Amino acid sequence: MKSRLAVIFFVLVIGIIAFNAGYVAGQSPWAPFRVFPSSLPTGDNAEAFAPFWEAVDMVQTRYYQQPVDTEKLVEGAISGMLETLDDPHTLYLSPEAEAAERDGFEGEIQGIGVEVSEEDGNIVVMSPIDGSPAAEAGLLPGDILRAADGVELTGMSVMEAAQLVRGPRGTEVTLLIERDGETFEITVERDTIQIKSVRGELLEDGLAYVRLSRFGLQTEDELKEVLGELMAQNPQGLILDLRRNPGGGLDTVVDVADEFLPEGVVLMQRFGDGFEREFDSKEGGLAEEIPMVVLIDEGSASASEVLAGAIQDRDRGILIGQTSFGKGTVQTWQPLSNGGGLRLTIARWLTPDELWVHEEGIAPDYSVRLPEFAAGQEFEDTQLQAAIDFLTGKPVIESAPPAEES
Repeated sequence: MKSRLAVIFFVLVIGIIAFNAGYVAGQSPWAPFRVFPSSLPTGDNAEAFAPFWEAVDMVQTRYYQQPVDTEKLVEGAISGMLETLDDPHTLYLSPEAEAAERDGFEGEIQGIGVEVSEEDGNIVVMSPIDGSPAAEAGLLPGDILRAADGVELTGMSVMEAAQLVRGPRGTEVTLLIERDGETFEITVERDTIQIKSVRGELLEDGLAYVRLSRFGLQTEDELKEVLGELMAQNPQGLILDLRRNPGGGLDTVVDVADEFLPEGVVLMQRFGDGFEREFDSKEGGLAEEIPMVVLIDEGSASASEVLAGAIQDRDRGILIGQTSFGKGTVQTWQPLSNGGGLRLTIARWLTPDELWVHEEGIAPDYSVRLPEFAAGQEFEDTQLQAAIDFLTGKPVIESAPPAEES
């Protein structure tokens, strides 16, 4: 009996030792994964976080209206924390906003179809989506959304503004727009927007035209189908239209670039600790040798700038249009346990020549602006015509700088 008790006691002691050893190992930096979160406040961090927990306790126990919505407290705390980073591309998404963003990335949204960013407290149009109600209503890159149905948008985050502008198909939203210092209202009917990201055609001059409106989950497959059909017709040149393209996934743009670039660097990713990662194209793309022009404008952002920058730096083609938007950072997309999401800027991206385009944009080789839109007049796409002229051996007429014109 004594020997049996001794064995049980020995097993218990070994078990306790093994558990503690495993716990310590699980928290070590060499563990393959952490058993418990390593980011819980410890040491100096615990002292720094103490006022936060004190404030939470005060609100939950002594605020005059009880009970307090703890979920809203948590969401507000996350949003406030991220705002201190002063980065418009790092933000918290509520569960509703997270679901809407994922739907959009997968190719379908309900709303007016416009990509926006937050700049100095303003909600600024980056690009209306091709064929969307926003595009048909005449919204342009650079327009400022001042109000939606009478609710002031200035000072809101992108996600807060988006929740007011989006809505079910068939409903309407009245927007107050500021353009060139003047304000006006437009009413737009929301719709379900199937986001086809690639379309193409063979122009009369024997040139292939490919319009790439965003870099989504289906873009690579769509591009291969469109590009394959066009290249089978032996075009004499290729025009890649990246105007009003707000960007998308990093892996997607690398795959897309692989169709146009021979083996070599597409971009460099530089992290905060100095670590760098290189993304390369391979041989064997569908359109690696055909003469090529890329159209860009102030609505070409992020992933579209990655592609345009790689083509320009590697002398694969020329750029025509206007200076691009200037977004040179990379975000990770992290779902959270409450159904919401976190967009966190994790790195800079650099062109093959290691240029950082952030807030500067990419300057085209030929600067050509579009004429002012006038109701009742046929629209003249001067940028597309300049691309056709270049590829057919005609001179390209550049636009005079605004100061010279005035």
